[in-house]
Amino acid sequence: QVQLVESGGGWVQAGGSLRLSCVASGRALNKYTIAWFRQAPGKEREFVAGISWNGNTATDADSVKGQFLISRDNDKNTVYLQCNTLEPEDTAVYYCAADSTGRDIPTIRSGGYDYWGQGTQVAVSS
Repeated sequence: QVQLVESGGGWVQAGGSLRLSCVASGRALNKYTIAWFRQAPGKEREFVAGISWNGNTATDADSVKGQFLISRDNDKNTVYLQCNTLEPEDTAVYYCAADSTGRDIPTIRSGGYDYWGQGTQVAVSS
């Protein structure tokens, strides 16, 4: 099985940027479709962006379209989430998740992912 570790979170002022990383170990990342989810206090976990195992298909939520960009480097076993023009409503714990089914189009359902990282906190102040 694969283990996922997120990093890159932190505190940033509104309008700033962060790049989150999700590093996989235990198994090659190129076997998994990967997604980023986030969960703000008192809210349900929500899909942010996903990328297919081969990098050919990327999807993102309407709420972050044009603001966040997901990418992957399978040689480095890493998936990235570039978060630009951050706003206080982007404050959340961000999780990466792996789907082992070989799905070509990332699902937005959290139940479609088998493995999860521990999360990285993003805090945006106004």
